[in-house]
Amino acid sequence: MAIPILNAVNFLILFPFIMALIIGFLKKASPLRSAVIIIGGFTIMATAIYVAVHVLASGDTSSFVYLEYTHVPDMIVIAGEIFLMGLVCFLSIKYKKYYAIIFSLVGTIPVLWMDLAGRAVEGNTHIRIDTFAAVMYLIVGIVGILICIYASGYMKDYHHHHTDVQDRSNYFLALMFVFLGAMFGLISSDNLGWIYFFWEITSVCSFLMIGYTRTQEAIDNSFRALWMNLLGGCGFAAGLLYCNLNPELMISNLSQVTQSSVPAVVIVPITLFAFAALTKSAQFPFSRWLLGAMVAPTPSSALLHSATMVKIGVYMLIRVAPVMAGTLTGIMITVIGGFTFFAASLLAITVSDGKKVLAYSTISNLGLITACAGTGTTEGVWAAVMLVLFHAVSKSLLFQTVGDIENCMGSRDIEDMHGLIIKLPRLAFIMIIGICGMFMAPFGMLVSKWAALKSFVDSGSVWLVLFLVFGSGSTLFYWAKWLGKICTVIHQSFELEDITPRSEMISIFPLTSLIVIMCFAFPWMSGHMIQPILDEAYHTNIPDVIGGSDVIIMMIMVAMVFMIPFGSRFLSIGKNSKMTMSYVAGVNAGDDRHYIDSFGKERALYMSNWYMTDYFGEKKLLWPCIYVATVLVAVMLIIVVGGAF
Repeated sequence: MAIPILNAVNFLILFPFIMALIIGFLKKASPLRSAVIIIGGFTIMATAIYVAVHVLASGDTSSFVYLEYTHVPDMIVIAGEIFLMGLVCFLSIKYKKYYAIIFSLVGTIPVLWMDLAGRAVEGNTHIRIDTFAAVMYLIVGIVGILICIYASGYMKDYHHHHTDVQDRSNYFLALMFVFLGAMFGLISSDNLGWIYFFWEITSVCSFLMIGYTRTQEAIDNSFRALWMNLLGGCGFAAGLLYCNLNPELMISNLSQVTQSSVPAVVIVPITLFAFAALTKSAQFPFSRWLLGAMVAPTPSSALLHSATMVKIGVYMLIRVAPVMAGTLTGIMITVIGGFTFFAASLLAITVSDGKKVLAYSTISNLGLITACAGTGTTEGVWAAVMLVLFHAVSKSLLFQTVGDIENCMGSRDIEDMHGLIIKLPRLAFIMIIGICGMFMAPFGMLVSKWAALKSFVDSGSVWLVLFLVFGSGSTLFYWAKWLGKICTVIHQSFELEDITPRSEMISIFPLTSLIVIMCFAFPWMSGHMIQPILDEAYHTNIPDVIGGSDVIIMMIMVAMVFMIPFGSRFLSIGKNSKMTMSYVAGVNAGDDRHYIDSFGKERALYMSNWYMTDYFGEKKLLWPCIYVATVLVAVMLIIVVGGAF
C-alpha cells in the first residue's frame, strides 16, 4: 500500500479528534465556529473520498498493513479504555445508575488484564483497507460530515426555541466529531483490541449525546442506551479474549477470525461478535435504546440512525457473514433480523411522531440488513451492503428535514404536516424525495429487497420470506400515509415562512442530489463497489448479482420516474381544471378549513390517518416482541457459546 494512503487514513482517524478539541474551546455559536466546522468537515470529506477512490480504482480489493512500532498506539488505547471506564463509573455514581458500572467493569477489566499482563497475542496486521472499508469511508465521510455541518446551524435554532436547555452546543458538536473519528478508527482497524476500543468510544459518545438536555427523561434514556451497548461490549470483549487465549486460535485479528481454516472453533467468537452487533444495531430485544435517543436534538438522531452508531453493528455482521453461512448462529441472526424487520414495521404504522416513525423505520431496515448478513449468501451480502448505502443517505436526509419542519411549524407530528407541499414547498419536496428513496422504485432500497428476497428463497426459509413480504407491505403502509399527508391540500392553503438557515441547506441539498444520483449510478455501484466486496469475502469470482437485463429494466424505471411528472405537466398546459368547494360534514364556512354543522356552529375541518393502535399499538406489540427476541438471543448464546465451554 502506498504510504500517502496510509497517512490519509491516519489523518481520518486523528483529525476529527483534533477538530473536537478546537470546537470544544469555541463555546458560543459564531461565524468562526461555523467556518471551522465547514472547512474542517469538508477537509475530512475530501480525504475520505480520496482514500475511497484510490482503493476502488486500484483494483486491490484488500490491503493489510503491519505496523512495526505500536507501543504508543497501544498505550493510547489502554489509557483511553481506563478513561472511558472511569467516566462511566463517575457518571453512574453521580446519577445513581449503578448497574452501568457493572457492565463497564465486566467488559473492560479483562481486556486491560490481557493487555497489561502480556497475554495479548501479537497480530500479523493492524490496519485493513479494502473495498468494504472504502464504502464505509464514503458513508461516514460524506453523510457524517454533512450532518455535522447541518448541526452547526441547527443547534443555534434549537436553543432559540428551547431556552430552558443550557447551551452546551460546543460540547455536542465536539462529540459528533469524536464519533466520526471513532468510526474511521473502527473501520480501518483489523486488530480486535483496537476495534474494541473504538467500539466503546461510540457507546460512551452516544450516551453523552442522548443525555444532552439533562432532563430526567434524557438521563434515563441515555443510561438505557449505555448499559445495552456496554452489554454488547461485554460480548465483544469475551470474543476478543476467546480469540487471544484459546490454544486452538491464538489470534488477534478480525481477518484471521473470518478466514480461519477451522470454522467450528471460530464460531464461538463469531457468535459473541454477532451478539455485540445486535446491541449496536438496536435489534430486538435491544431496540428501546434507539427509540429513547429521540429526546436528543435532531442531529444526534441523524448521526446515530444513519452514518455511525447503528451502522457499526451491521458492519461487523457483514464482515463475519461468510463464516455464519449454514451455521446455527447464522440461522438465529437471520431469524432475529427478519423478526425485527416485520415487528418494527408494524409498530411504525401506529405512531404519528415523525422522528419516532423514522426510528422504527431504522430498526426495521437494520433488521433486514441483519437478516441478509445472517444468510451468509452472496445475494444476502450484496443486498446488505446496498441497503446500508441507500439507508444512510435517505434516513439522514429525512431526519434533517423533520428537524427543519419542526423549527418552522413548532411540531414534528405527521398529522400537522397536512398540506405541507403548500405550507413549506421546499422542505416538502425534499422530504418527498427522501421518503421515495426508502420504498419506491428505482431507488436502491426496493431493488435491494429484491436481492434479499432471492437470498431468503435460496436459503429455503419460508418464515424469512413471509417476514420480508408482510414487513414490506407494512413499510408501504406507513410511508404512503406520510406522503398522503404531505401532498393532500385544501383550497386557500397558506404558506408558512421557511426559516431554515443556509448552513443547514449546505447539508440537505447534497444529500437530496445524492439520492437521485445513486439511482443512475446503481449498476456502476454494484459492479465496482459491491462486487469486489463479494470477491474478497468469498475468495473467488462471484457472478454479477445484477445482470444486463436488470440494468436495462432499472434504467427504464429511472426514466419513468422523471417522465411521468414532466409528461403530466406538459399535457395539462393550457387546460383549466374545475375547482369545487369542499362540503365535508356540513356547509363550507368559506375558507375550506371550517364548516357549519347541523346546529349552526362553526367547526374546524380535521382529517386524520388511521394508526391502527388497537391492533399494532406499542402497548400490544412492543414488549411481546422484546420477550420473543430475548428468548431467541438466549437460545443462540446457550447452544453455541454455552455448548463450547
